[in-house]
Amino acid sequence: MNITKLSTQQSDFDTRLSKLLAFEETADDALEATVAAILKDVRKRGDAAVLEYTSKFDRLPLVDAAAMELSRDELRTAFDGLPTEQRIALEAAAKRVTEYHQKQVQDSWSYTDADGTLLGQQVTPLDRVGLYVPGGKAAYPSSVLMNALPAKVAGVAELIMVVPTPDGVKNPLVLAAAFLAGVDRVFTIGGAQAVAALAYGTATIPKVDKIVGPGNAYVASAKRRVFGVCGIDMVAGPSEILVICDGQTDPDWIAMDLFSQAEHDELAQAILLSPDEKFIAAVVQSANRLLEQMPRRDIIRTALENRGALIHVADLDEACAISNRIAPEHLELSVADPQAWLTKLKHAGAIFMGRYTSEALGDYCAGPNHVLPTSGTARFSSPLGVYDFQKRSSLIQVSQQGAQKLGQIASVLAFGEGLQAHAQSALYRTNK
Repeated sequence: MNITKLSTQQSDFDTRLSKLLAFEETADDALEATVAAILKDVRKRGDAAVLEYTSKFDRLPLVDAAAMELSRDELRTAFDGLPTEQRIALEAAAKRVTEYHQKQVQDSWSYTDADGTLLGQQVTPLDRVGLYVPGGKAAYPSSVLMNALPAKVAGVAELIMVVPTPDGVKNPLVLAAAFLAGVDRVFTIGGAQAVAALAYGTATIPKVDKIVGPGNAYVASAKRRVFGVCGIDMVAGPSEILVICDGQTDPDWIAMDLFSQAEHDELAQAILLSPDEKFIAAVVQSANRLLEQMPRRDIIRTALENRGALIHVADLDEACAISNRIAPEHLELSVADPQAWLTKLKHAGAIFMGRYTSEALGDYCAGPNHVLPTSGTARFSSPLGVYDFQKRSSLIQVSQQGAQKLGQIASVLAFGEGLQAHAQSALYRTNK
């Protein structure tokens, strides 16, 4: 396997690193036109359009709009029918994810200043959220938990899930996760038509306030286009992992950690930073030996050869600086004293600290959310959390005494802006 090897001592290192990190989804005019047409059609014809696209793309002819929805009993049956080991694992993951996100709940607050004016903030949950869950081969029950549970902890009143079921094949783990997470309604639709139905509403599918959850290029395009009609979580790029290792971790562990993200798809990115050249060579040997054991080895190989890298750095300080430049989705800090380096790391979706903390634990059951910013957006974005399902309203209750002072200030500024009604509205409440 031919993985790119770089060194910060190379004269063209910055250029080569920039080229490695460069990723822009090539605009597909045909795809964009298709998505735009589907959104327009669903907005105009509602259920009828959704049924037609479901039959066309998922090979699932439904007799009527009511047939799109799964009953609560069907979700319960899926949960009850799980093998004991899967049910216990799902419940344990749900418990940990819930407990973590309960710490994120924001409370309303207020204070009263010296003149008796009350100022504050009221925090309220969204009324209704749509959860998009991929179907078919890319069916992830963990994503159901990671998107649904924070919404429920936030107090969202109604959670609507859409999940495509190509050829009518339903993933029991996904349905079981929906039951366990308390999803209120589930519809067996997907693609841009499902995003449109959630954003605009149909006679059968209620309009939501926000759409969260991963999807393919059609789903991503649709989410971009409906933003503003409703909220969205993010438009995520390919999965990423960056490992900083001091050279003392088992190289097999690190090779498999790189594989864990590379196996998502051919565009995933896996990078290792280490000051130990011999260790980097050992990781290469491990990767070559372990690759043949992987069912998704062709995907892993393509991802590592096209977008992966093994980078020799001068020391861990330099590794942290490069990590901040990359701002990875997942950052493994596989060193002796990870907490000592935290203050040097500013940009990462999630930081996995210590030799025993594999990124995979975060994907499933550690507790923090696995919906993370990609493509360098960790510089200004955060993981999905309870705060994404809450909103804030400012509170202002001005006392009679406060109106005298604030009215004068506001009127001066309003007159300065040429807004006479603003000024007079403030002055009417003063004694002058």
